Amino acid sequence: MLRTRLIPCLLLKNESLVKTVKFKEYNYIGDPVNTVRIFNELEVDELMFLDIFASKENRDINFKILEDIANECFMPLSYGGNIKSLDDAKKIFKIGFEKVVINSSSFNNLKLIEEISNYFGVQSVVCSIDIKNSFWGTQKIYSHHGRKKQNVDIVSWVKKLEKAGAGELLVTSIDKEGSWEGYDIELIKKITSNVQIPVIANGGCGKVEHLGEVVEKANASACAIGSMLVYQKKGMGVLVNFPDKKELSKELNG
Repeated sequence: MLRTRLIPCLLLKNESLVKTVKFKEYNYIGDPVNTVRIFNELEVDELMFLDIFASKENRDINFKILEDIANECFMPLSYGGNIKSLDDAKKIFKIGFEKVVINSSSFNNLKLIEEISNYFGVQSVVCSIDIKNSFWGTQKIYSHHGRKKQNVDIVSWVKKLEKAGAGELLVTSIDKEGSWEGYDIELIKKITSNVQIPVIANGGCGKVEHLGEVVEKANASACAIGSMLVYQKKGMGVLVNFPDKKELSKELNG
């Protein structure tokens, strides 16, 4: 049994799965429901779906595709993408999802996290932050799929999210996302050392060793994985897969 959760982080665009690189260009991966069937067979512990253009384009949540996913999926599910209200969260949970992922909406309405957390419990809310290095080497938070820079201090913001009722944090390095180069260890460490809630590292995983590295060196509680699970290898074609569990156990459990 792995002590560290490994979460396939799957990106939705309308009703298709896609994969981005540094939040920019994206490639078509396939049908989300068929992909869920494959992960069912691979006995993955949980799945995360993020509609990456929903907030940027201010699109309504596609509840139909979420229903299709939930009806097929055997494991716990989380969803993020332009969730604006407690009613949105209620609909998502009623469909069968266990967690909601809040990012862009929190900057306009931090109270939304408190409302959902109070109603469903802190374990139901994942707060997501996307961070990018500036030209001068400083790190900035971005929302709306990396399009809108937020003038907030990273440490102060994650503490506010924790206080508001976040049950865990999804921390994504935009510069690392889709790179296969490994997680931003210093960034994840910066977050984990300033909050008490679990931190999910995201962006950059390209091999099993990267998982052990971010857990050991940065105290990540969980690892989100994207490219490594939807491609054969870097630069090669689509192949939905999951790392060998013996290899994972050796790397993560020692």
